[in-house]
Amino acid sequence: MSSPADDPLPEAPLPPAAQPARGPIAVPSPGIEQALERLARELLQERRLERRWRSTIRLAWLVLVIGVLWTVFAQRTHHAGPNGPHTALVDVRGEIAPDSEASAEQLIAALRQAFEDNGAQAIVLRINSPGGSPVQAGIVNDEIRRLKAKHQKKVYAVVEEMCASGAYYIAVAADEIFVDKASLVGSIGVLMDGFGVAGLMDKLGVERRLLTAGENKGMLDPFSPQNERHKAYAQAMIDQIHRQFIAVVKDGRGKRLKDGPDVFSGLFWNGEEAVKLGLADRFGNLDSVARDVIKAEEVIDYTPRDNVAERLAKRFGAAVGEGAVRALGFGGRLR
Repeated sequence: MSSPADDPLPEAPLPPAAQPARGPIAVPSPGIEQALERLARELLQERRLERRWRSTIRLAWLVLVIGVLWTVFAQRTHHAGPNGPHTALVDVRGEIAPDSEASAEQLIAALRQAFEDNGAQAIVLRINSPGGSPVQAGIVNDEIRRLKAKHQKKVYAVVEEMCASGAYYIAVAADEIFVDKASLVGSIGVLMDGFGVAGLMDKLGVERRLLTAGENKGMLDPFSPQNERHKAYAQAMIDQIHRQFIAVVKDGRGKRLKDGPDVFSGLFWNGEEAVKLGLADRFGNLDSVARDVIKAEEVIDYTPRDNVAERLAKRFGAAVGEGAVRALGFGGRLR
């Protein structure tokens, strides 16, 4: 039997202020839970769509890059394999100048490839050019003559709208020149153009201050009065180039060229008159020459062309490459 001292003391009740506060527990309503769940699903779906769209863009750029590489490779290997009997075509279009489509570098590369192809029965120069650099034209003329002697193949020039000046310089290296009745042919001459504004500068009160080391260094300066001695020197120089041009034309055309006071005057004629003067041989076009003269109707073009990558680069510049880098996720900027 326990004594009162052994019994545990009863716990004293806590004062009202010390007791934990109890109240209703906030439970989200079913409507709020559904809205949050729907929002989470939409965010997740948006993330998935964004990743899918980014992957699609990357794939598109990858396909574009592969397409460009394939185009470049296909273009460079177009004439690599053996070809059957055919007519080899090389276009001479636009101004004959360095860094142009009708530069000596471009044309000679195409000509060498055409001459070296065993399937090429002959080479056709399809010309539509107003001329250009006598240096570039002379280089092409010399190379055509060399390749003809080496490979024993004929070269025919076919004129479309125009074959003038430096373009005719190239054409006379061909064995025959074909024209249309309305083609423009000739302009066997040389020019050196410029302008002079010394009088206008005097009226405006503008003084030209030109310092040179060498008494002729400022020759033909457009802002200075014309010097008669310099003018005579320049005239003698272009006269000499003109004589070189005439010698090349006479050598190329031989006895077919008719004598006339205007033939080497810089005038040009239509195709009908060009044939009469011996500047051209007969009428024809690419198809008729390939079919009736060369006897090889299949025509293979050896002319260098801009590939897809070069055209894109010229039109859009570095922006295309920058867009590709960004879409592929590399980040940063092209520098």
